[in-house]
Amino acid sequence: MTGPQIFVIDDQASVRHALGEMLGVFGFNVETHESADDFLRTVGQTRGGCVVADVRMPGTDGIELVRELGRRKVALPVVLISGHGDIPTAVAAIKSGADDFIEKPIDDVALVAAINRALARTFEQQDIQKTQQALALQFARLTPRQVEIFDLVVQGFTSHAIAAKLAISVRTVESYRAEIMEKMQAESVAVLVRQAIRLRRITP
Repeated sequence: MTGPQIFVIDDQASVRHALGEMLGVFGFNVETHESADDFLRTVGQTRGGCVVADVRMPGTDGIELVRELGRRKVALPVVLISGHGDIPTAVAAIKSGADDFIEKPIDDVALVAAINRALARTFEQQDIQKTQQALALQFARLTPRQVEIFDLVVQGFTSHAIAAKLAISVRTVESYRAEIMEKMQAESVAVLVRQAIRLRRITP
């Protein structure tokens, strides 16, 4: 069983080979490219993983690669490597959206740690995104009246106050509230409030 996919991009064949061998030993599935432009021609076919790219390459450089992936909304973390690792370059790399910056000569442990951190952050973001999408779908199932009562409940109005405000009975409010809790899969008002914050219905 192979590990996560790592895309190694470096214009030096010796570096590509060395990184490929080393990362393979650590259990990663490695694909190498001699340029960022070559990688970008195939990036639409990739399914996930992490990019390890040199900063300075002919054609599209590492920092521009990060920006291009961002423009294409490709959710691949990038660890940049460079033999010219000065502070301005490192700052530019991180500002461009790179997950980490490693100087040559590359320390194997430091690179693997950077890759693992980048992958962990990406997986966490994907989980959050999926949870947010599920929450939005649940909220979309509410009727306009249920949305109205949802908003009042999370703002702190009691059932009696909601009933008076909407000119309906307390029993009707309680019935709506139970339906809302069921549709939102919320076991308490506290959960509803947290959901409302994530849905940006209220501000914390």
